[in-house]
Amino acid sequence: MLSNFSRHSFVRVGKSSALAKSTRSFAAATQVAVREAINAAIDEEMERDESVFILGEEVAQYQGAYKVTKGLYEKYGDKRVIDTPITEMGFTGLAIGAAYKDLRPIVEFMTMNFSMQAMDQVINSAAKQYYMSAGDLACPIVFRGPNGFSAGTAAQHSQCFGAWYSSVPGLKVVSPYSSEDAKGLMKAAIRDPNPVVVLEHELMYGVSFPMSEEAMSKDFVIPIGQAKIEIAGSDVTLISFSKTVGLCLEAAEALKGEGISAEVINLRSLRPLDRKTIIASAKKTGRVVCVEQGWPQCGICSEIAAILMETDAFNYLDAPMERVTGADVPMPYAVDLENASLPQVEDVLAAVRRTTYRKLAA
Repeated sequence: MLSNFSRHSFVRVGKSSALAKSTRSFAAATQVAVREAINAAIDEEMERDESVFILGEEVAQYQGAYKVTKGLYEKYGDKRVIDTPITEMGFTGLAIGAAYKDLRPIVEFMTMNFSMQAMDQVINSAAKQYYMSAGDLACPIVFRGPNGFSAGTAAQHSQCFGAWYSSVPGLKVVSPYSSEDAKGLMKAAIRDPNPVVVLEHELMYGVSFPMSEEAMSKDFVIPIGQAKIEIAGSDVTLISFSKTVGLCLEAAEALKGEGISAEVINLRSLRPLDRKTIIASAKKTGRVVCVEQGWPQCGICSEIAAILMETDAFNYLDAPMERVTGADVPMPYAVDLENASLPQVEDVLAAVRRTTYRKLAA
């Protein structure tokens, strides 16, 4: 077995205390870290269905590069929790073949950046198989791992694959924000008969959120394709996914002091998008600001802009939609340049002020 020690030099876990604040209150809520929620989802589904197994680099004896698979190797053994060599194309192809033969693999990429080594397998072998076999051969498989920017890892290890993968017919793509999102969407992905890409966020693994008694149960599943309104509002709609949902929640709180009521939508699912919720909110508020860490061209926010232009939601808009995205550059290594390349709360506030005509200039 090859060691992944060399890859650890590229990876470190960050913290974000601001994102740990609850966005909902529960009568009997339990604080659960995102990594623990994902672990619980995988554990429950492996216990429920013997055809589910997980493989990837260091998922077994090391218990995962981010400890997401902690305890699974001891519980299920080396037939269902499998350490692989550093060969994404190889073990992804192996897993897809297993999915063709009635198993349900979970493929962990140590980071979604490394999934590029297996892009041909994911897109040409997994996503298209059901269509090309005229519905005879399904591919129930999950591809998961950290996505988006990671502190101090530079251009090759700090990018969002939301737009990349969600452009592919045959794939479903989800990107959780909170612990409830992480658990419910992971369980839905494992049970789905289609290939599902789960885009987690490295800097969210250690962040804890309250989970309701319902979410803690083994029956809790969040349907793929269903967005969540984190905060209801009347003046402007903030749309985002993954870590930047927290950015929108911070902005919404700040905007209260300016007399602006912001509605915050957590997309959760990137393919399919919850068009109904997006359109209904745009009609309700008349103004939309979309936030993502990915690049501006051909991004998730670009797709949402197209939805607003191509439906009757356009007739309800009182201002042009604004996008707040990552800078159109490879991610810099220097921390000041890295921060300048990513959306900040002030960027969201400035966009809202423009759409609400509180401030017309940038």
